[in-house]
Amino acid sequence: MSLLGIIGGSGLCDYPGLEITEKLTMDTPFGQPSAPISLGKLDGRQVAFLPRHGNNHSIAPHKINYRANVYALSQVGVTEILAVAAVGGITAAFGPGVLAVPDQLIDYTHGREQSFYSDDFRAEHHIDFTWPYAESIRQKILQVADNQRLSVVAAATYGAVQGPRLETAAEIRRMAQDGCDLVGMTGMPEAYLAREIGIDYATLAVVANWAAGIADGELSMEQISDTLNEGIDNVRSIIVGVTELQPI
Repeated sequence: MSLLGIIGGSGLCDYPGLEITEKLTMDTPFGQPSAPISLGKLDGRQVAFLPRHGNNHSIAPHKINYRANVYALSQVGVTEILAVAAVGGITAAFGPGVLAVPDQLIDYTHGREQSFYSDDFRAEHHIDFTWPYAESIRQKILQVADNQRLSVVAAATYGAVQGPRLETAAEIRRMAQDGCDLVGMTGMPEAYLAREIGIDYATLAVVANWAAGIADGELSMEQISDTLNEGIDNVRSIIVGVTELQPI
């Protein structure tokens, strides 16, 4: 049986509409996850929900225990992860409010635990990551968006940065030259850990703002929050549609 795991990012620290049947406070060999895992039903289908930054968005991106989060989801039987991410837009097609399903990523993070096998490594733990997102769940997201007549950009390169600070204009220029369309702080090592443990993983990104130096003026957290709140409604709609593709 397949179980969909939803990892909520900025703007999705809780999930109204989720009929929670159980909250699991878990411990793992890698420590505790960001919050208890909520098991419940969304539109009649069983799902598992975990807020990446904790219940009150109190965990900074570079302090998230990504290994514990992904491991805990695997332990409750999650076979697919739909990860929601708030991002900045770098290239012209990715303005505020745009939804995107990236197909590639570039990792600029540092100092984060990247593997479940850091302390028990063998040659076979070199795992292919040519295509970092599972096409099966990417296509489910795109199919649902099309059915709901929601505009979603079907391919993009996500640049994962360290955070928690926002980027400089020069860093964004460099990322644009590298081929990044989006910038976010949580895409890695989350995506790779899911690959290591055998969970199909895809990101549904909502563009909250233009990245630094793209638009005139300073980035306003109030404006970012407003844009994010508007986009999250469409994100929730897509998630419900994806759950409807899951077996009951």
